Amino acid sequence: MKALVATVVLALGLPVFAQEAKPPQSGREALAIPYEKYTLKNGLEVILSVDRKLPVVAVNLWYHVGAYHEAPGRTGFAHLFEHMMFQGSKHVADDVHISLLEQLGATDLNGTTSFDRTNYFETVPSNHLETALWLESDRMGFLLDKLSDEKLKTQKEVVKNERRQGVEAAPYGIAQEKMWHALFPLPHPYHGAVIGSLEDLDAATREDVAAFFRTWYAPSNATLAIVGDFDVEKTQALVEKYFGTLPGAPKPTRPQVAPVKLTQEVVVRHEEKIATLPLLALSWHSPAYFQEGDATADVIATALATGKASRLYKRLVLDKQLAQSVDASQQSQGDQSVFSIEVVARPGVSTDTLKQEVDAVLEELRKNGVTQEEIHRARTRYETRMLAGLQSIGGFGGKADALQNYNHFIGEPSYVAQDLARYQQVTPDKVKRYATEWLRPDARVVLHAVPAPQAPAALKENK
Repeated sequence: MKALVATVVLALGLPVFAQEAKPPQSGREALAIPYEKYTLKNGLEVILSVDRKLPVVAVNLWYHVGAYHEAPGRTGFAHLFEHMMFQGSKHVADDVHISLLEQLGATDLNGTTSFDRTNYFETVPSNHLETALWLESDRMGFLLDKLSDEKLKTQKEVVKNERRQGVEAAPYGIAQEKMWHALFPLPHPYHGAVIGSLEDLDAATREDVAAFFRTWYAPSNATLAIVGDFDVEKTQALVEKYFGTLPGAPKPTRPQVAPVKLTQEVVVRHEEKIATLPLLALSWHSPAYFQEGDATADVIATALATGKASRLYKRLVLDKQLAQSVDASQQSQGDQSVFSIEVVARPGVSTDTLKQEVDAVLEELRKNGVTQEEIHRARTRYETRMLAGLQSIGGFGGKADALQNYNHFIGEPSYVAQDLARYQQVTPDKVKRYATEWLRPDARVVLHAVPAPQAPAALKENK
C-alpha cells in the first residue's frame, strides 16, 4: 500500500499565496491546491492552505523520520515515539493530550508511522486552532522533560503487545515477516519493519530513545501543515509564538543506503501456525515512490487483482477455482518499493500449483502487456480514490496529508495534477517493459506458507 494514497481537491477561486505551485499540466489547472510555504528561523517548514467550506482547521505535523532512519539494533524507535508523543510533555499532564482535544470537538485525531515519516494530526473547530498548535509545540519542544523510565516501560509493553497481535498472532504474520527479511537483509534499514523487534525494544534504554528524539524530532526535521478556515496573519503569529520560540538544531542527514538487488529467486517455506489455508506470496523490489515505473506498477497491480475482471481473480478464483482470494499491490516507499502478489489457496490446493498459474499469467503479461481498457479501468479507480480523499481537509489522506506527502517526497506541496499525469502516461508497451524488467523470476522472493497437516486425532475432535 502507499505511504499515502494521494488525493485531489478542486480549487474554489481561493487566492494564491506567496509561494506558488509549479504549473500543472495544461487543462488541469483547477486541480492545483493554493498554499503558502515558508520556513521559520529554527528550520521548521510551514504550509498554510485556506479552505472555508466548513469552520474547522486541520493541523498536520510530519516528522521526516521513520523506520528507514533507524540503526540496526535500534529498530522500532520511530513507532515507539508515535505512542510516546501522546503520553504528556512538560506543560501537558500525562495521558490527557487526546482527551483535551476531544473535549474541544476534535476529530480525525491520530498518529501514524511508516518507513519514511511519522505524522500526527487532528481537525479542530476554527476557534480552537491555538490550543491544537500549543499541544503540538509542547510535545515537540518539551517531551523529554517528562520522559521517565516508567512511561518508557509502559509504552514498550504497548508496542510489544501490538506486535504480538499484528504479527505473531496474525494469520501469515510471521511468514510475511520472513519474506520481508529476505527482501531486505541486514544491515538494510527496511529489514526491521516499522514496528521493530521485541529484542530491540527490550534493549532500548531511556537515553537511547532520548538521543533518537533529539536527533530526529527537531523543528528543522519537521513540517507543519495547517488547512481550513483560518486567518492567515493571525495563524502565522500563532505559529511563531508556539514553534518559532523552540530552539533550533542542525537538520539531520538522511541515511544513504545502497539498494538491494536480487540475482536469483529466493524461496521461503514456512509452517503456518495460525491460518488454516496455504498462502503463496511473490515479491519483487520495484521503483521508489514517484520514480519512473511506480505508476506503472500501480496499474499492473489493478489489472492483476482488483475486481472480478482482473486477470488473477478471473483465472484463479472464478475459472479454475483454485484460490480463495488474490491480491496485488505496489507498496511505494522513499528508498525502494515492493511489488507483491498474494494468493490464498482453496482447501486441497498446493502453493506449487498456484505458483505455476501465477507464473503463466505473468508470462502473458511480459509477452503482450495489458489492454488499453485495463489501463483505463486502473486510471479510473485510482483517480476516483484520489478525488474522494480530499472531500475532507484532515485525517488519513485528507487535503493536509496530501500537501505533506507531496512536499515530503517531491518538495512541491501542490502536485496533484502532476501525480495524476503519471497514470495518463502508462501504455501497454510500458506495462510489457516493466513486467519484463522488474517482475523477473530470478529477482524475487517466493513465500510458501503452508499449515501443518492435522493429525487424525485433531481431525476427529474438529468434527
